[in-house]
Amino acid sequence: MSKKTLNQANLEKLGAEKLAELVMDLVQGSAALQRRARMELSAAQGPGEVAADLRKRFASLRRATSFVDWSKQRALVKDLAGLLGMIETTIAPHDANEAFELLWSFLQLAPSLHERTDDSNGAIGGVMSDAVDLIAKVSPAISKDRTALAERVLDAVADAGYGEFDGIIPATAEALGQEGLEHLKQITQAWADAAPTEHELEQYRGYGIATSAEDSVQRNKQATRSIILADIADAQGDVDAYMARYSEEQLTYGTIAPDVARRLLDAGRVDEAFEIVTRARAAEEGKPFRMFRYDLDAVYEECLERQGKTDELKAHLWATFEEALSAPSLRKYLKLLPDFDDIEAEEAALDFAEAYPHLGAAISFLVDWPSHGRAARLVVARAADLNGDSCHILTTAADALAAEHPLAATLMRRAMVLDTLNGGKSKRYRYAARHLAECQSCDAAIEDYGDLLRTAVQN
Repeated sequence: MSKKTLNQANLEKLGAEKLAELVMDLVQGSAALQRRARMELSAAQGPGEVAADLRKRFASLRRATSFVDWSKQRALVKDLAGLLGMIETTIAPHDANEAFELLWSFLQLAPSLHERTDDSNGAIGGVMSDAVDLIAKVSPAISKDRTALAERVLDAVADAGYGEFDGIIPATAEALGQEGLEHLKQITQAWADAAPTEHELEQYRGYGIATSAEDSVQRNKQATRSIILADIADAQGDVDAYMARYSEEQLTYGTIAPDVARRLLDAGRVDEAFEIVTRARAAEEGKPFRMFRYDLDAVYEECLERQGKTDELKAHLWATFEEALSAPSLRKYLKLLPDFDDIEAEEAALDFAEAYPHLGAAISFLVDWPSHGRAARLVVARAADLNGDSCHILTTAADALAAEHPLAATLMRRAMVLDTLNGGKSKRYRYAARHLAECQSCDAAIEDYGDLLRTAVQN
């Protein structure tokens, strides 16, 4: 490796004095780099100095009012991530309580940050989630009064308008212990049942909502209570308490049933999990778009496997494969078959895929399996049915088949070129030009176009 390569080993050879000069040059004009350099200097003095500097930075962020547009958001996110890094590496190893307090203060920055940024890409929320994850690492080592911590958690979750404290109960479950979790359960119930305060009502007044402020507050408190109690139930391993928040009808929802059934499976209650997921699958049956079928099917398959219902599992997997050419289902199905039977079954499955009505799905499946010979044969046989607008499918397939099956690759690229030109899709012209050049490069490798050349000329 060259001695001029910019890496840590070569830079260390410059010596402390030269490196200090370089750092001073680099930080000039960059407030972010200057803050980072000061933090590193504080770190050399000890965790206490770093904690003080972090609190000053938090106060500065709270006071700031200027809007941070998209061009500056990346720098802000990097700055926030750097603050978390200092807490994790400099404070947490020496003082878990101090690290916990700093992380809590960091999360409380969320409202002021969200109010002056457009976080549509979720970058700020992602840093807040990282802070909660770090609390989960730190909290087992803290020494806090458990009931006081429970009250603190409730206050934080109840006031978290941007979801910054999402996941805080699992993150602090060990620190709360059974005493703290039980206290949190009790005060959550009392808070949710209490009449709305003037402060709570004020948040919902003047926004033109159809219902009264009182009703809005109560609905919000009930929803928050449900989430808190579910997290407590999970932390205590109480599946029944987790289920109790749902009605019989809700337990058939595709958004709810998989999570409940998974918890029952983890608790060894397989038959109950099977009953719930079966009813949910029945409720989804017949819907034009079964949004949640994959989550439901995954739990259903595990239930069948743990119940030893191998024949039912095989039938389900094969039916799922036939319905949507599901490669994962087919692979699971083949693993359940005896040696040699799986070879015959795979051939039958590939025959089925080759005759599948949806050409794009069939090509995609055969290319990914992989069965490139079958995919190429299918493309040539049904060239007139190729949908040139299916750019992702055809481009991926053409790239995969070009080396060994240039004719099939050319037919797919030709379909995309024609679709672009016939539709006047100007934004795709540069892609069409590339596809045309790729067709030309494949031409020398194609020994026989058969009837396809005559058909192309006629078209």
